[in-house]
Amino acid sequence: MEVEDGDKLCFPQFLNTSCRKPLSPWHETLLINIVWYSISLITATLNLLIIISISHFRQLHTPTNILLLSLSVSDLLVGLLLMPVEILRKTSCWFLGDLVCATFTLLSGIIPASSIGTIVLISVDRYVAICDPLHYTTKVTVNRVKLCVCLWWLYSVSYSLLFVKDDLTQLERFHYCHGECVLVIDFVLGPVDLVLSFIVPVTAIIALYLRIFAVAVSQARAMRSHITAVTLQLSVTPKAKKSELKAARNLGVLVLVFLICFCPFYAISLAGDSLVSASSTSYVIFVFYCNSCLNPVIYAFLYPWFRKSVKLIVTLQILQPGSSETNML
Repeated sequence: MEVEDGDKLCFPQFLNTSCRKPLSPWHETLLINIVWYSISLITATLNLLIIISISHFRQLHTPTNILLLSLSVSDLLVGLLLMPVEILRKTSCWFLGDLVCATFTLLSGIIPASSIGTIVLISVDRYVAICDPLHYTTKVTVNRVKLCVCLWWLYSVSYSLLFVKDDLTQLERFHYCHGECVLVIDFVLGPVDLVLSFIVPVTAIIALYLRIFAVAVSQARAMRSHITAVTLQLSVTPKAKKSELKAARNLGVLVLVFLICFCPFYAISLAGDSLVSASSTSYVIFVFYCNSCLNPVIYAFLYPWFRKSVKLIVTLQILQPGSSETNML
């Protein structure tokens, strides 16, 4: 009987302290692994294409695309690191040790925080472009956007370290048994994290896009009534604003999908583990991570430059001299 029980344990040598192996049938586990690892590979590949596109082609070095580049870097890390480790954590015993578990916990905080911050910066970028178009080029420059992105990533690292410092310094503090990797949030820090990392950013995003929508509606009415067509200068202005409105619409789709994928995860955090089943939590985390795969798909549908750049990358034309100066718009 002892041998039979030992076969069900992650570490049979620790009969009293070992976790039990996952009880899912092998065929179900195999199917889950195939689906998850496939999505992980697709996520990493698509986001790598975006990173190469924006980094290589000089014409794509715009403030807005720098923000998309930052978002793609965080999405790439989700596909390369968070997804595979999450699959391992959910479908098998944890054999990678406490240090790797603590590192995964740290990255699980840094990467989503950087994504949320980048979405806020994208909303601010569109707000200035639509609501103050005359000063957009002077207020929003490539160097300023790069500085903001770097500062936000630095903030994300510092912020996440604050929440997992106990996991890093006391690696076995939260272990109930050998063979698991869990994240335990402090009763005080948990609500604070919910407010700072979700409620405040989402409120800012929604407020900015409501303002953008209001300005867009007023501009559309003005264009229909031909008020802005009095002079040649004003007749040219609506065309510029129309392109900005289209960019705002496209990025609005990105933001909307982001909120749809992220809201269930933080709703689970707000409800607490006692009110939510483990299967529901796994599903929500799956949706949460799938946002990183959906973003490049959105680019493919909404941005012609991305489709063109993918063709140039796949056919290896970017290796030719002077390819970085290719007209992408």
